[in-house]
Amino acid sequence: GRLDLIGKSETGASVFVDYAHTPDALENALSSLRPYASGKLIVVFGCGGDRDKGKRPLMGSAANKLADRVIVTDDNPRSEDAAIIRKEVLAGTNGATEIGDRAKAIAEAVSSAKAGDIVLVAGKGHEEGQIIGAVTKPFSDHAAVRAAIKNEDYHG
Repeated sequence: GRLDLIGKSETGASVFVDYAHTPDALENALSSLRPYASGKLIVVFGCGGDRDKGKRPLMGSAANKLADRVIVTDDNPRSEDAAIIRKEVLAGTNGATEIGDRAKAIAEAVSSAKAGDIVLVAGKGHEEGQIIGAVTKPFSDHAAVRAAIKNEDYHG
């Protein structure tokens, strides 16, 4: 895996970023972290647009099975409607939170995490952009996590 520990939140939760963007990879990342979470395992992820649609509910159910809290957000929607992608991912979950804005989703996960919790931000890994329509806007999960840990807003 490419599990990167980015840091700890103010409450002492560990926050990781991983490139996992398939159901198997997400399951592996969550399974690797689970033994280290004395509290909750929280995952933030989405699915890319113009890619395999069949895996979206499978990603949702992988997260649902292994995480205590699931936050579904936008990945790289590309030419697709981001809300529809999220809906297809949410179909595989049970009571997941939906926050389209990726920076806000990451901030919510980090700020809600307590000591002993682990947050995993999955799907983009080292990517430095978010593809929305035909535009790639600057976005880094690593930088967004670092901002959230410091309680700062992140705008790419």
